[in-house]
Amino acid sequence: MVRGARQVGKSWLIEAFGREAFDSLVKLDFERDPGLASLFEARGPREVLALLETQTRTAIRPGRTLLFLDEIQAAPAVLARLRYFAEELPALHVIAAGSLLDVALADHAFAMPVGRISYLHLEPMTFDEFLAADDSRGLAAYLAELDADTEIPALIHDQLLERLRTYLLVGGMPAAVEAWLATGSLLEVARVQSDLLATFRDDFGKYRRRFPEDRLTKVFAALPRMVGRKFVAARIDHDDRAAPIKEAFRLLTLARVVTPVRRSACNGVPLGAEVDDAWFKVCLLDTGLYAAQLGIDASGLANTRELTLVHEGQLAEQFVGQELRAARPAHEEPALFCWIREQRTSNAEVDYVIAERQTVVPLEVKAGATGRLRSLHAFVRDKRRHLAVRLWSGPPQLIATTTALPDGPPWSFRLLSLPLYAAGQVRRLVAAAQADQGTT
Repeated sequence: MVRGARQVGKSWLIEAFGREAFDSLVKLDFERDPGLASLFEARGPREVLALLETQTRTAIRPGRTLLFLDEIQAAPAVLARLRYFAEELPALHVIAAGSLLDVALADHAFAMPVGRISYLHLEPMTFDEFLAADDSRGLAAYLAELDADTEIPALIHDQLLERLRTYLLVGGMPAAVEAWLATGSLLEVARVQSDLLATFRDDFGKYRRRFPEDRLTKVFAALPRMVGRKFVAARIDHDDRAAPIKEAFRLLTLARVVTPVRRSACNGVPLGAEVDDAWFKVCLLDTGLYAAQLGIDASGLANTRELTLVHEGQLAEQFVGQELRAARPAHEEPALFCWIREQRTSNAEVDYVIAERQTVVPLEVKAGATGRLRSLHAFVRDKRRHLAVRLWSGPPQLIATTTALPDGPPWSFRLLSLPLYAAGQVRRLVAAAQADQGTT
């Protein structure tokens, strides 16, 4: 089962894979043809295959045919029937895709075939993938080989910053990237992004049985202003009750158009074991859609070297969040975490926290090539961590340092600093730094 938001390329990838790896591909689209679901009702797998062959006029041969169940959220009961395919026809390759599956399942009560289905989660194209699609100078390969001690030539650094500025506006939605590659026009990209946003809003009507469409529209429109900030219902509508606004946010989360950045105590792994469900920040699906909703244009980025200063740093934090989300193993549920310490005289906030090799590592998105890292220092000292990450506009470096806080003894740790455009390499380089010294 390939899961993800609308228009991230699930169907295209599956069909391309099917054509490349199998003799034949049989695709069923349950949204376009709802009647197909009836073929699965109260029948054994072999009988279902016979009916599908008749319907599609294509032979379905286990081991040689890929059976693709598209838009399966429109027929969630079919999921329950797949256990019998796994048990009685294990040689048959079955793959499904769904965009609003979590929303659909919330309306249905049946036993999911636990252990019979493997889930893969698809995100928008990352910056590295954008480079690979639109790159004649080897920048994607260069980033993939980047080390903590790499001396990046000024020309390469400027090229990567230029490409990052473009990516922040285009984003990773395949249709927007395709429009950019075909036309080189940000106006054409904006038109595509407007259509994509309309598609998401059109989906709200499918929630109508469960939730008022106007409230979902209101929350969806307000989310860009809350990226990187604590979600507070009153900031969306101070006249509305908090509970329904939070429920609208939850439904948008199920649709994968927004990801909560949950506050974790960060005492160990898994990070999700110590979350505060009442406190979370916002990370949207895609930086290009985020920029489109806020009206950020090319002129606002063209001469801005410190991208972490754009729109109060929220654009950079959005970018890093979706890069970290995409860097997780595809079988893991997308999740993001942060660390917040709220004390009367010593508040601290670390933008993101990741777990690598069973170790908790804090990550700060910092404006410019200089600046204090007070919150990062507070984290490593409080949690006794030996490695921390800073994303900045300076070069890669890994240095040994100590905390410099006025309210306690110093703590020694290593600081891994990486250029903002290397956010997609964080997990790889953190793992390398840990392996280098066996750090915790």
